[in-house]
Amino acid sequence: MISIVGIGNAASKIAENFKTQKNNYKIYQLSSDCKNTKFTRKLERFENPEDYENNIPDLKKFFSDITDDVQVIIVGASLSSNYALGILEQIKEKNINVFYVKPDIELLTGVPKLLENMMFGVLQEYARSGLFQSLTIISNLELEKGIQDLSIKNYYDKINETIFSCMHYMNFFNHTEPEIGIMSRPSKINRIKSIGMLDSKTLKEKWFFPLDMTRETYYYICINEEKLEKEVGLHRKLVSILKDKPRNAYKKISYGIWGTHLNDFGFCVAHTNAIQQQNTLDKLEQG
Repeated sequence: MISIVGIGNAASKIAENFKTQKNNYKIYQLSSDCKNTKFTRKLERFENPEDYENNIPDLKKFFSDITDDVQVIIVGASLSSNYALGILEQIKEKNINVFYVKPDIELLTGVPKLLENMMFGVLQEYARSGLFQSLTIISNLELEKGIQDLSIKNYYDKINETIFSCMHYMNFFNHTEPEIGIMSRPSKINRIKSIGMLDSKTLKEKWFFPLDMTRETYYYICINEEKLEKEVGLHRKLVSILKDKPRNAYKKISYGIWGTHLNDFGFCVAHTNAIQQQNTLDKLEQG
């Protein structure tokens, strides 16, 4: 079983989606909207970021039954993310994978922008140093581009459902064997990750955060069971597409094909050890 920890109001709403799969997850939600229960904890709100750091709650009892495998959701620019490092410190002996949801930073100013800059950089450094198993970066802006039928009314519900779906299917893939494929283990040095949707026919990726200097890319392809059984030459066709993708001694590719009772779909995951810049403007200025 995996423990899901949502830190802050927005992250807790993403964690809420995992309650549809309670047999597989323990869900912990910490936010100013929560009440104090066995799996929820109210976080106090303050005016200044320093007040958050000086009032980190003692959560040893709250996390007393947390599982060894923990996935933590943090949304950048949220004032509650000031609690994140202090909370992570209290479960540091666990196998922690952090999912960082990056806001559209172009219009951020003042404290939220400074907070997002700090959190984005610190979490990457912590991941590279091995304090976390991995850091997966997800951009709200890139998610918005890839989701159909997204309106103002359903904006956050759709975004949250998509993040949940990606996390849940990655957990499924990591705990089940594919019908066919070559899925190697990521190098321990490549702890910074991005995830994306995959066109199951063309194997074209829609990344939720485009990584610089990708070192390893993994393709998770789900094909309808009937199609798996009856379509001759499908494996050869997919492998041929993968062989045409850029790869070398420093950029490796792995893939797996799973059966599904649903229509065909897929995910892709990229890994790197390189620190990611904030945005395109930063990259242009640096170049």
